[in-house]
Amino acid sequence: MGTANLRRTHSAIRLVPMLAVAVMLAALLVFVTKTPSAEAAACGKSDKKGVTVVVDFTHFHHGVKIGCDVKRPATGLVALTKAGFKYTFVPGQPGFICTIDNEPNPCNGAPASAYWSYWHAKPHGKWIYSTLGAGSYHPKSGWVEGWAFGKGKPPSISPP
Repeated sequence: MGTANLRRTHSAIRLVPMLAVAVMLAALLVFVTKTPSAEAAACGKSDKKGVTVVVDFTHFHHGVKIGCDVKRPATGLVALTKAGFKYTFVPGQPGFICTIDNEPNPCNGAPASAYWSYWHAKPHGKWIYSTLGAGSYHPKSGWVEGWAFGKGKPPSISPP
């Protein structure tokens, strides 16, 4: 092998790790820009009247979903619906949430050991357990509504 060919081979060998790093960085950039953050669907500062809704589906291995009702909703149920979630009541117990986006499936009747608990928080604050049902509670402008399935624990993320 001649000296010129040897130099080209060494140059190519040095370029391979740099090329690999460039490809990995490009892939990471695509992943980061295409992956929505948990706060992406939260009401922004421009939606000061809006209410952010956090629904924790981790019990069902679906993660946490966040939506926004851009207007101040009349009730927590309106906020849940306007943020893009569907719900059903426990049969024979209107007002008591049984399913959100078809979870649990089937409805478990919401025993004390596993039910949809309802929470409120200031943005970036701490979750406060609701003492009123979502049909009776009037969400505060700019606040966060939270829902988590289980034994009465708050959503697994902090309020956005």
